[in-house]
Amino acid sequence: MTDEAEAATGAAGAATPTATHAFQADVARLLDLMVHSIYSERDIFIRELISNAADACEKLRYEAIAHPELVADGAPFAITVSLDPDKNRLTVADNGIGMSEADLIAALGTIASSGTKAFLDRLNAEEDKKAEAQNLIGQFGIGFYSAFMVADRVEVETRRAGTDAAWRWISDGKGAYRIEPLDLSLAPTRGSRVNLFLKEDAKEFLQAYKIESLIKEHSGAVAVPIVFLDKPEGEEKSLTDGAALWAKSKSDVTPEQYTEFYRTLAGQFDEPALTIHWRAEGRYEYNVLAFVPGSRPFDLFDPARKGRAKLYVRRVLITSDADLVPGWLRFVRLVVDTADLPLNVSREIVQQSPVFAAIKKGVVTRVMGELTKLAENDKDAFGKIWENFGSVIKEGLYEDYERRDALFKLARFVSSTHPDGNRTLADYIANLRPNQTAIYYLLGDDAKRLAGSPQLEGFKARGIEVLLLPDPVDAFWVGTAAGFEGKPFKSVTQGAADIKLVPLADGQEAPKSEDVSPKVATLLAFMKQTLEGAVEDVRASDRLSESPACLVAPEHGPDRRLERILSQHGRLDELSKPVLEVNPNHPLVTALASRFGGDGDKAIVEDSAWLLFDEARIVDGEQPKDAAAFAARLRRVLERAAA
Repeated sequence: MTDEAEAATGAAGAATPTATHAFQADVARLLDLMVHSIYSERDIFIRELISNAADACEKLRYEAIAHPELVADGAPFAITVSLDPDKNRLTVADNGIGMSEADLIAALGTIASSGTKAFLDRLNAEEDKKAEAQNLIGQFGIGFYSAFMVADRVEVETRRAGTDAAWRWISDGKGAYRIEPLDLSLAPTRGSRVNLFLKEDAKEFLQAYKIESLIKEHSGAVAVPIVFLDKPEGEEKSLTDGAALWAKSKSDVTPEQYTEFYRTLAGQFDEPALTIHWRAEGRYEYNVLAFVPGSRPFDLFDPARKGRAKLYVRRVLITSDADLVPGWLRFVRLVVDTADLPLNVSREIVQQSPVFAAIKKGVVTRVMGELTKLAENDKDAFGKIWENFGSVIKEGLYEDYERRDALFKLARFVSSTHPDGNRTLADYIANLRPNQTAIYYLLGDDAKRLAGSPQLEGFKARGIEVLLLPDPVDAFWVGTAAGFEGKPFKSVTQGAADIKLVPLADGQEAPKSEDVSPKVATLLAFMKQTLEGAVEDVRASDRLSESPACLVAPEHGPDRRLERILSQHGRLDELSKPVLEVNPNHPLVTALASRFGGDGDKAIVEDSAWLLFDEARIVDGEQPKDAAAFAARLRRVLERAAA
């Protein structure tokens, strides 16, 4: 900086009636940094200017407590945004505290102190940008300079409340600014007017609907009313009333107001299934208004798994997609407003803040608590939420280890004994059969099909309840969960059933798998030889009572459902071989064992072995291993039966 500029900015009294000053930083480089590293969208300038205007009103409101003469005119605080298409001008005005000449130099001229060039040099290093940008914003307050992303020239006309002097600040943002006295007849009574003369590629911001929508989206909840004029002599239009719904007491908000706000926030036309409104106090203070939708949002299963959470800082919108809830709560629509985060900050930077992390943790804990309370007090209402979002909430069982126990208490299941669902793990544990040592489950892709699975037959005979898990995420969380209340989870399609010690239910008979005749044993050995390469083993089953055969996974390794999911997504090169379990007392099996002997019968038994294997695959929701061979074998067996 030159000596002349340094002298000019040394004190307000040293300035000439019209004085040119050099910025105390390389503004061109700073603006480049803002465009590429700090602000992701340039229309954010309107948010920053309105935020500054709201701050000016709040400062005057505070100073007027001790000096009521500052607001002797009694004019209510307001922010006015106006357009003048003929002059290519957009204006943001307020009747707040205003600025003196010294204030202008300090606030709009002093972007940085000594060492700024070195500081900016460090920011040019990619690895430092995000870490240092927050310091830049917080230390130097550069939000005002976002105006230069859309304006060739910016003029600030201002008069500090309680003074008889007004000033005009003018700059093109390229290294210098000018301050000149302003005739009081042209100046605001108090406060500031920021005039933006827009660039050619920013003419869209002279369109009334564009500015209105931006104000409502980004600044609709600031604590000062905002009015809008689409032309200099136009009629004022009130855009906001200066009151934020989430900042009000719950007793002051009607259900209809909650519903209207929810529909605007969520972009849906249903009723919210749950409304959660609270103010957190303590180390950090923030207001939260959250909704659980009454129906599934269209983007619920979008691969990005992003929620819709709006983050406000002092009622100024920072981002519409803040990472305030984990992916497994992405259906929750919410607003968070806090004063504990820096305002002039990009969404990428703010979400790295430890304050943000603490707020996020508090939000998730509260939402979980409210869902738990609803599940305990209103099972029908929670049942509807679970029906819509249970498959998403269960993602937390896999992803969020710390909250897994709490999520287990929320989770509802369809089971072999309760096909209508709403079965909790606590209910399951309360109805364990004598000698039952595990929580049994069956994975698949359709609960109704699972209910008819042959693997359930032996469990039904002993009255053992089996959880039916049809959602893809079930295959992941159930394999990583240690258990619930000391009982491990065990798949009914993996390894041996190991249920012989559980007594039979009344009126039921157990499969007599231990009574394997020599002929059946010989048949099973032949089937194992025939199916070599397709199965790991062929063995008698103690879980089948009505079906002739079923497939299960080996004792060690992933469940067959999980293997299929991983294979479909290219995460598994080769599927493991299943085990074919055969009911040794089924009439078809005993008939095959009796006919097994001659060459002709051997060929039929070989075809039958493959047909039993393919039938088991079909029952599991898979295709025959070789469709053409399956058809040929079926035709040969039918021809033999018809002969």
